[in-house]
Amino acid sequence: MTTADDPRAALMTALAGHRRRLSERPGDGDVLAALFATLDALGQAGTPEEAVARSNFGEALRRQGRVGEAEAHHRQAVAWLPGFGGNHFNLGVTLQAQGRTREAANAYGEAARLMPAFAGAACNQGAMLRELGRLDEAEAALRRALATDAGLAVGWLNLASVRRDRGDGEGAFRGFRNTLALRPDLAEAHANLALALKETGRLPDSLPGFERALRIGLPDFGGAVAQLVQQRRHLARWDGLPALSERLVTAVRDGTTQQVHPWIFLGEGSGPTLERVCAERYSAWRASGIVPAFPRRTERAKRLRVGYLSADYHEHATAILIAELIERHDRERFEIVACSHGPDDGSAMRARLVRGFDRFLDLSVLSDEDSARRIHAEGVDLLVDLKGHTQLARPGIAAHRPAPVQAQWLGYPGTTGAPWIDYVIADATVAPFDRQPAFTERIVHLPQVYQPNDRSRPIGSMPTRAACGLPEEAFVFCCFNAAYKIGPALFDRWCGILDVVPGSVLWLLASHPEVPGNLRREAAARGIAPERLVFSPRLPGPEYLARYRLADLFLDTGPVGAHTTAADALWAGLPVLTVLGESFASRVGASLLRAVGLPELVMESWDAYETAAQRLARQPGELSAFKGRLAANRTTAPLFDTDRFARALERAFATMWAIHARGEAPRSFAVDAEDQG
Repeated sequence: MTTADDPRAALMTALAGHRRRLSERPGDGDVLAALFATLDALGQAGTPEEAVARSNFGEALRRQGRVGEAEAHHRQAVAWLPGFGGNHFNLGVTLQAQGRTREAANAYGEAARLMPAFAGAACNQGAMLRELGRLDEAEAALRRALATDAGLAVGWLNLASVRRDRGDGEGAFRGFRNTLALRPDLAEAHANLALALKETGRLPDSLPGFERALRIGLPDFGGAVAQLVQQRRHLARWDGLPALSERLVTAVRDGTTQQVHPWIFLGEGSGPTLERVCAERYSAWRASGIVPAFPRRTERAKRLRVGYLSADYHEHATAILIAELIERHDRERFEIVACSHGPDDGSAMRARLVRGFDRFLDLSVLSDEDSARRIHAEGVDLLVDLKGHTQLARPGIAAHRPAPVQAQWLGYPGTTGAPWIDYVIADATVAPFDRQPAFTERIVHLPQVYQPNDRSRPIGSMPTRAACGLPEEAFVFCCFNAAYKIGPALFDRWCGILDVVPGSVLWLLASHPEVPGNLRREAAARGIAPERLVFSPRLPGPEYLARYRLADLFLDTGPVGAHTTAADALWAGLPVLTVLGESFASRVGASLLRAVGLPELVMESWDAYETAAQRLARQPGELSAFKGRLAANRTTAPLFDTDRFARALERAFATMWAIHARGEAPRSFAVDAEDQG
């Protein structure tokens, strides 16, 4: 039998030829590819040198974007030479590039075990473990890396990030500053230092860091641009803001960024379609590498077990809205579970919520995966995410799909863009069914209004106008929204209103010490005396609510309007003037006003808003009639009827579960206004 008749002999001959040519042309990609293909055909391992070459060949493919082919070569290299850490490290890099974080962490961990003197392996392992929320393991790996190489700047960077994830803002600040001492040109360190400054309340100090990071260059610049825009809004520093906003919107529209925070992007008013694009990309980035592993089920106990996922079970706007609702859920039909991943502030509100829930799961020290496992183990049937894309949100928990049915509600006014969320709980005003294309979730309409309220909130004794710095006889326009919701275009209109209503004042919240001075300068530039802007500090609940009774009319903001703040004003008896905008975030005021029986205060345009504000200030009888109607409706209107709201929400939960139990895909539906039994 000749060699031509023996396939294996032919392959062996070819292999010898490939090895000879490779000795003549080391590193030749075509020869390497032929060599590896021949070895695969033979089912034969290469030499140790060829295993290393195969891993390096995989790295070259990865750099060309051919990650699938690269992974195959890395895995063969590991199979040929499992005791060489470099093969495991290269596999980790390729898995990380594919967003397969858990597998990458394991590969880096094996590389670190085999190469304890190579700090990069333990450092990368720590970075992946941090992304998985396994902070204790991440810190241990990073400390091993830094014990090996104390000058490894990226190691200090990741360790500081772990501190920030733990809520240690000052520790994170020091860590990022130390990183920059080693690598002053590291853009990511500048951006993270700026974030740490922002998160510890030093907003003005954060701006230069974001600007430096952008000048140096970031792989994904969108997150830094978004933060720069948002902190300028918080400070009412509007110089250069239009150009930054344009850059932000363009980046989202062009698909050049994943890291623009959707909550910040709502402030651009770019419309529901682009807001969905932003949210989808951000959710994909935040949940990269997460593969849901929990089995789906359709059986449940007699009582439907509903879990509310939030970081806000303390003195927080969300807690204020839901406290009475939690207490009034029907315990014969529902078991209500708190899934808390936020801090315990020791407040009366925290204690009230702990008492109000049937079970209170503290997930604050658990990773996303372990939190999901705990929720799954508790048998939660329907998980309601109250955070969405707001501060301290942990979308990675719900991304593991610990519950058979998952919804988002209340915290985030828009689509999460997350495929793991089945429903968004809304109403016909904030999210009409014809807006379904703007949501990845299926829309559920509650009757009248989507937002609950707490009727037990006390209102303090009304102070005098003089005590609050207000003129006794002036017409008082009021807006206690944070400054980031006030933009130049809106402020132009407010100044136009003040100009037409002589002697009137605008009463605002001093949400940051820099805000009063900046807004007064903006008012002066528009021909309005600075003293006509009056600022109030933040106050405790009863005193805060009492202030509203000194004002005459609340002026809503846009494109992000008042939500809890508008409900506060209405509860205290102050009418709210709003505009029905395009997006969920700009339609909440309209929803609240319709649910309290004041639909006439919902304007269709900003021109109509400006005209109405001027008219109401000049016609006290019309405004007085609105106040009288608000006072009469306060105890009977749907907005403040917690029992009716609880029953409607429970009907929504029951319908979601019934759809799931029948094996149907999630679908949009409206809850009947009355209980059908």
